[in-house]
Amino acid sequence: MIATIPAPEAWIRSIGDLKLPPETDRHLQDLMDRNNDGLLQPAQKQELAALAAWSEEVSLLRAEALQLLGQRPA
Repeated sequence: MIATIPAPEAWIRSIGDLKLPPETDRHLQDLMDRNNDGLLQPAQKQELAALAAWSEEVSLLRAEALQLLGQRPA
């Protein structure tokens, strides 16, 4: 059974605005580029996996919030 709870629109909008911090996003991109070039050490591969999972979760949360607001991602 899925429960429905009320939430303030401002809170949902704030979730829709979530993004990785710019420095973290740049670091993730750098790790992805270096991974494509085969230059990552095992610890860096673990970091890449964790950051990619975090980025995906943020994207999914944003998408759900925007859907509730009847908006599309920009």
